[in-house]
Amino acid sequence: MSRLVEVSDQGHVRTIRLNRPDKKNALSQELAWGVIEAVEEAARVDEVWVVALTGSGDAFCAGLDLSGAEPYHPATRQTAQLDDIGWVGNFVLALRKRCDKPVVAGINGVAVGAGLGLAMAADVRLIARSARLMAGYTRIGGSPDAGLTVTLPQAMGYEPAMRFMMENRTVLGEEAVALGMAGEVVDDDAFAARLATYCESLCAWSPITLRLLKRGMTKALESHDLEQQLRYEVSNIRMAFGSEDGREARRAFLEKRAPAFKGA
Repeated sequence: MSRLVEVSDQGHVRTIRLNRPDKKNALSQELAWGVIEAVEEAARVDEVWVVALTGSGDAFCAGLDLSGAEPYHPATRQTAQLDDIGWVGNFVLALRKRCDKPVVAGINGVAVGAGLGLAMAADVRLIARSARLMAGYTRIGGSPDAGLTVTLPQAMGYEPAMRFMMENRTVLGEEAVALGMAGEVVDDDAFAARLATYCESLCAWSPITLRLLKRGMTKALESHDLEQQLRYEVSNIRMAFGSEDGREARRAFLEKRAPAFKGA
């Protein structure tokens, strides 16, 4: 397991923690694939009934690491599991399809871009009162990925999801619950304890019941081809990032100035 992913067990709850606090858990290839592999491993362990997913430090996940150290598209992983859509697509497939155990996202701090996508791919979300959620794609000249074109409209409805992403809004804990992006807001100082208690409470039920419940719920939501949609997302963001406007957006972001777009 990657050193950037911490895994611990308490009873039947497995906690997977993004562990890159100096970068606000921004996603490198190693971290992103490490999260996917940790979720898949949890799905295979019979003694694990519930999976908690959270971040180290004061962030859940600040999204893609834009430092320039790595290209956008992750290196091909040596498996046959849909490498063509990269880790951004595999977030949703790992959490929703390849893990039939409840995944509870503990949004302990900021969640942006693909980090927000990771949180929204979970089955249940608890959010800290001060946590900030933002799509962020318009700011960096991208388009939504990590399943957000699926999960946000499911959670919020079409127009609220469109406005949230188009306007590059920042939503804090209480508003996130009001919009349907999370199910419960928790005071920051009580957050870790509440996440642990909530996950433990789910273990009062039969793990068979929980797994069949999740299978039924995810099956009902897949009225369209999920994998096709994830490929479409990746195709769009490659096009957006490859445009001159996309490059200008990222230059402006890093230089902390207003971008000058040309529509090309």
